[in-house]
Amino acid sequence: MWNRRGDLTGHYDIRHFKDVVDYDTRLDTLKHMVRAWLQTTAKEGIETWIAHGTLLGWWWNAEMLPWDWDLDVQVHVDTLKMLGAKYNQTTHLYKSEDGTVEREYFLDVNPWIWERVRGDGHNIIDARWIDVRNGLYIDITGISETEPEKFPGILHCKNYHRYHYDDIWPLRDTIFEGVPAKIPYNFDAILIKEYNTKALTVTEYEGHRWNVQKKVWELARDVPTGAQGEIEHSKPRIPEKYSTVETGGFFHNIYRLIHWWE
Repeated sequence: MWNRRGDLTGHYDIRHFKDVVDYDTRLDTLKHMVRAWLQTTAKEGIETWIAHGTLLGWWWNAEMLPWDWDLDVQVHVDTLKMLGAKYNQTTHLYKSEDGTVEREYFLDVNPWIWERVRGDGHNIIDARWIDVRNGLYIDITGISETEPEKFPGILHCKNYHRYHYDDIWPLRDTIFEGVPAKIPYNFDAILIKEYNTKALTVTEYEGHRWNVQKKVWELARDVPTGAQGEIEHSKPRIPEKYSTVETGGFFHNIYRLIHWWE
């Protein structure tokens, strides 16, 4: 359904794409976009939670990973169907809390949401929340229980990510990018399974270095960017990192893995 090219234009909705944005514009776009999604869904009573690399960014400092080109959220398949029936092809206006930023977003739901297997791989993303100024987006994927008789309580998306019901619910309340958000109940186990423990402790990645004192990822020209820099023309899915506001260095993160949420 959507553009799945390997170069940087694959991270834009082609209908709204004008040009590849610079680093600061990308961060500004994605930060306000996820705030708008979380605030809009909360207002409408739509259950959603942050996932994948976005959840990993939350683990580090409750912010997005600054090298990411799109963000990820999930919903239950019943919510997904409701989005398709009630909100597909709708536009949503957003104003920042301080009133200085106004944006417009377009919710596009894939007509293949009823098919819950991977198929040829072209429809694994179920919906997108798109910034109409430049085409950057949030990926929205649904999880569903497709074989309840054989695998009761096991849900999955169309990209082979599997979860037990108790891994997701009850959702935990938290803050992400300065606004209320929800995360899966067993977020730690989910992240370790998806990214490995190394992703939770490495403090240099994709041209950035973790600043322990400031609790932020900072640009570092001496850290290799691999294929995900602003100049290169491809971006693999990330084996990133993971945390909340107290994240420190390697040994502190190991401690957190053992004593998290006590």
